[in-house]
Amino acid sequence: MFVWEGPRAMSRNQHGRLARCIDAALHGSNSALGAAGKRRALAALIALVMAAPAGAGPNEQAYRMYERIAGVPPSASELAQMATDLTNNNAMAAAAVATNSPAFYNTVLKNWAMPWTNKTQTVFAPLNDYVATVIGMVRDDVPFNTALSADILYTSNAPGLPAPSLANDDHYSQAEANGVDLKATLVQSTQSATYGIPTAATAGLMTTAASAAAFFYKGTNRAMVRFTLMAHLCNDLPTIEDTTRPPDRIRQDVSRSPGGDSRVFLNTCVGCHSGMDPMAGAFAYYEFDLASNAEIYTPGTVQGKYHINSANFPQGYVTVDDSWINRWRQGPDQVLGWSPSLPGSGNGAKSLGQELESSDAFAACQVQKVFTAVCYRPPTTAADLAQAAQMKSDFKAGNYHLKQMFQEAGVYCSVGQ
Repeated sequence: MFVWEGPRAMSRNQHGRLARCIDAALHGSNSALGAAGKRRALAALIALVMAAPAGAGPNEQAYRMYERIAGVPPSASELAQMATDLTNNNAMAAAAVATNSPAFYNTVLKNWAMPWTNKTQTVFAPLNDYVATVIGMVRDDVPFNTALSADILYTSNAPGLPAPSLANDDHYSQAEANGVDLKATLVQSTQSATYGIPTAATAGLMTTAASAAAFFYKGTNRAMVRFTLMAHLCNDLPTIEDTTRPPDRIRQDVSRSPGGDSRVFLNTCVGCHSGMDPMAGAFAYYEFDLASNAEIYTPGTVQGKYHINSANFPQGYVTVDDSWINRWRQGPDQVLGWSPSLPGSGNGAKSLGQELESSDAFAACQVQKVFTAVCYRPPTTAADLAQAAQMKSDFKAGNYHLKQMFQEAGVYCSVGQ
């Protein structure tokens, strides 16, 4: 049975405030408070209850931790085990009980990763291969610094599901519709074996069917660069634009005098394109074909989209292969922490993925997203930022295990703060 121990940890003054709030909430409709006053009283009550756990007992801390990590209340046995772990000063063991919950995988992780898979960044979409692969990697402690380069894919072995296919997400959407337990049924495979993509062409989450449909369809494949930066380095182009980078890899379709004014290009457009276009070269052989509803890979042949609107600036860069360069290794964007062990250039999506996932910004981004999901706020206070820095250090030292980050955030926001 759950016993809330928060009030015992409150001061006498807090007890008085809580009593007044409860009285106002219950009887406000019969007093001068009115509806607006009642709402304020309830808000104050919620604030007091939310503030209580820092000094609360193990049962209340365990309950709060489980809900924050797994998104649902714990069972009586789970609560008892977590409370015992907390009493024995083993908070990480308590958090591990929560990350063992099927709800953590089916709901929390699904909602956490879904916005990365679409341009509207909505959570309201059916399960797909991108999200399922994230869930499987977290469950199995697959090093997440391979997420943008590995030949990896997770499918479900639940009976009755259609085979996974590049042409649709039916395998995954039906698994979700059928209430399949992802924690129990996900199995690790490869994109090359399942989809027939050449191993060299696989690049982790970037080359999943869901990612291809969202970011390789139409356009110029620059979207794959932008949305990968947003999802996995927590930076959109306006935050890293740099007008000091050379413009020699900017393609022909970008006008150098938008509206007849070259200053617009020099002071604005070049800031994003000088870094984005050299990276987008990595995806020169990829396309998403709507007719077949499938990802297309043409090794050695640059997709036609890389040559559209060539008359806008004929002297611009002409893409001839899938080479790429990270121009943000110099200038102010060195702050993203690019790995000194990598050359900063290469060919194809896989090597670009390694460049991105090896950066300090990648590790910091994963931690920030986990912290925000578990603590219901981004790290902002001095204590929060110190915790996020410690988590990033642990993430790197612990072989990039994301499950551990959810546990550490759960401990901090349920017991420590």
